[in-house]
Amino acid sequence: MALSTTEEYDKEGGVPMAVKVEESSVNGFASSQGPGYANFVAPCTYYGSPASKKSEKNKPHLMIVFIIVPVAPGRSRVMWAYPRNFGLWLHKITPRWFDHIGVNVVLDSDMYLLHLEERNFAKAGIENWQKSVYVPTTSDGTVVAFRNWFRKHCRFQVGWAAPTVDQLPPTPTKDKLMDRYWSHVAQCTSCSAALKAMKALEVALQVASIAVVGLLAVAKGTLLTSVAPRPAVVSAAVLCFVASRWLADFIQKKFYFEDYVHAYK
Repeated sequence: MALSTTEEYDKEGGVPMAVKVEESSVNGFASSQGPGYANFVAPCTYYGSPASKKSEKNKPHLMIVFIIVPVAPGRSRVMWAYPRNFGLWLHKITPRWFDHIGVNVVLDSDMYLLHLEERNFAKAGIENWQKSVYVPTTSDGTVVAFRNWFRKHCRFQVGWAAPTVDQLPPTPTKDKLMDRYWSHVAQCTSCSAALKAMKALEVALQVASIAVVGLLAVAKGTLLTSVAPRPAVVSAAVLCFVASRWLADFIQKKFYFEDYVHAYK
């Protein structure tokens, strides 16, 4: 027997998300999505899981936790964690910096849009935020719930020590707005150590490529060139140079700045 469904998929396989806000108070709100849940704990914590809160302990369970602390107008400190009870052995073989560069891609996908949206809210008037966005689906329920909480309990503002009329700073260039080095790498021991090691490897590869070419020129017609065929030596030099250029590009994108073009994602 075949089952039919009216659920529509978009071209990327997306489907509607039935998110329901179940309760809301000064302490935050709770929402459900199928068997999963997502909760906002005032003032800065958001956590959730695709599994039910009543899931059996011996079954795989994954959570996502975000703590986002406003530190200045237009700036927040983001802390995250992905606790789970399966695949823990991966932590023993995967360096932390490898996980971090993956998370940075997710943050980049949101950061620029959020930066612009914040200014759209300010332009429309913070109390008229609905006029600057379109939130028609049930999956937007938690966004609306947070905005309602922010309006009711915070009057749409953070109590800065020295408030100003125009609190938001001017929009910087994209490379400064999405900078990874000063916002994360410089403060992360794992990422900073990886960056230092990769820079050393980049220099070593460049030196090796130059040294191989120089050695080939000096040793022309000697026993060395007869033992190691010239094409093989040249190939090794080219390979070292190409590897150094690839590594330099990797370092720039993963530890400093990588532009995120939403139209192509």
